Amino acid sequence: MKRVSFAEFGGPEVLQLVDAEEPHAGPGQVRIAVRAAGVNPADWRIREGQVLAAHPVRLPCGVGLDAAGVVDETGPGVDDVRVGDRVFGEGIDTYAEHAVLTAWTRMPGGLSFAEAAGYPSVVETALRIIGEVGVEPGQTLLVSGASGGVGSAVLQIARERGIAVIGTAGPANQDYLRDLGAAATTYGDGWAERVRALGPVDAALDLAGSGVIGELVELTGDPGRVVSIADLAAPESGVRFSGTAGSVPDALAEAVDLIERGRLHIPVERSYALADAAAAHADSHAGHTRGRRVIVV
Repeated sequence: MKRVSFAEFGGPEVLQLVDAEEPHAGPGQVRIAVRAAGVNPADWRIREGQVLAAHPVRLPCGVGLDAAGVVDETGPGVDDVRVGDRVFGEGIDTYAEHAVLTAWTRMPGGLSFAEAAGYPSVVETALRIIGEVGVEPGQTLLVSGASGGVGSAVLQIARERGIAVIGTAGPANQDYLRDLGAAATTYGDGWAERVRALGPVDAALDLAGSGVIGELVELTGDPGRVVSIADLAAPESGVRFSGTAGSVPDALAEAVDLIERGRLHIPVERSYALADAAAAHADSHAGHTRGRRVIVV
């Protein structure tokens, strides 16, 4: 089968499309014929060797956490899905023609494989950081870098929970944020004052890692009310860096519930072929995403 792999840490150019042996489902796992794989910042952080403590890597290494596809093999102990079922979830080396999933659920009706592949990690992350930052219904959450996959999920989940949201994004994504229920403003010079003009902030999330931790602490008045998933230096300011995943099965169940009730939709901004994984990583690293980027197999 074909798989995207890297044999050394570095930029997008280290990614190669190679021939690899097909993986097989172990106990409590399923294998899928991959139809689409989500592109996450974690993918290129792992490729660069940034997060070796949390994600030990043995080179050469495959890429990818999220995927959607058709079950073609089930491991011992799996009885909730069968060969032929359409599923999405998290797994191992998902930029490939076949991948093993360690957490999955059936795809909701009407969802394409490309759309489904964009949900697992971002919904898990959104649920986790909303919980970690301690924001409650009736309070206001500031989301810096709100138009990407995690931001899109945060805005919609917060809205569902009765949490008001202020989101920052580029000029082209202001209407997108408003459509998701947020009060929107642009980043750049004077952004903190523009946020203040929109009202007081109870908690804040840094999703872009654009050097705004200091301003987020000032706006909330408490570093304990700020969580980052993008700035590895955040703890130097007393801010929590959230990098450890919570319950993926619980997140998938909540995602399916929200999708089926029409309360969560994350658009696919762009799709790429397996051979174009390097371009997908370069674009993801550049930011300015509206929704998700996915690899289509």
